Amino acid sequence: MKPETRPFDITEMLQTEQDIAEYLSLVIEDGDPALLAATLGDIARARGMTQIAKDAGIGREALYKALRPNASPRFDTIARVCKALGVKLVAQPVVQA
Repeated sequence: MKPETRPFDITEMLQTEQDIAEYLSLVIEDGDPALLAATLGDIARARGMTQIAKDAGIGREALYKALRPNASPRFDTIARVCKALGVKLVAQPVVQA
């Protein structure tokens, strides 16, 4: 008998503010803007895309489009979504080895 499986959904793992901050920090370190957009989309889905869109002042469909994988959203979109999510992007000096 084959075990029943379902696709992995990262939104199920984003239960706390700490979970969200750690996930977002790891992605920011990677430096891939498309991955950042997709990650913010994951977090917004975990929180409720409709409410995040409303809080960010962006239409829900426009938000889905801006935060899909391989999207290149404008910085003001990223900033508005981060504010709606209750997170902020922080600059830190790069430590040279």
